[in-house]
Amino acid sequence: MAADIDALSALFAELKIDCEKLVHPPLATAQAADEIALHRPGVRLKNLFLRDNYGRRHFLLITAHDALVDLKALSKAQQISRLGFASDERLAKYLGVQPGCVSMLALMNDPQHHVELWLDEQIWAGFDEYALYHCHPFDNEQTWLMPKAALLQLFAHWGHQPLVLDLAKRSGTTINT
Repeated sequence: MAADIDALSALFAELKIDCEKLVHPPLATAQAADEIALHRPGVRLKNLFLRDNYGRRHFLLITAHDALVDLKALSKAQQISRLGFASDERLAKYLGVQPGCVSMLALMNDPQHHVELWLDEQIWAGFDEYALYHCHPFDNEQTWLMPKAALLQLFAHWGHQPLVLDLAKRSGTTINT
């Protein structure tokens, strides 16, 4: 059974992790935050749940909220047979969340490590341990502002080792699939 916000809060208490918690109207996409002009400190993110062509490997790709990722180039760079977006069913099965509620915090629901965490170097490598990242806690009506150090602590606790990637980006208004 997937963890809920209460279980996540209990884990934060156990690990002595503190973060600012914001409540807002539902934000299913990064563009939804733009539409309501929601401004918060920190790094806004786009969370993409991907799978390989065969559905054997799954990836949570975290990038900038306005990034347009070239999935063909990423597939080639990672030597993975065609990357595509995973289904809502796979999202529920592997991360225990609904569409629009994905974030790094959903890795709590992946104790079997079916999902590989990929972080865009642009939003990760140049930031210190105090940088804040926007994460939905299984609910897109909340955003928790997570310090990088706390995220690293959570990744270690869950046994998820992130892979930091230099992602190929596209210009335009669509994500290349």
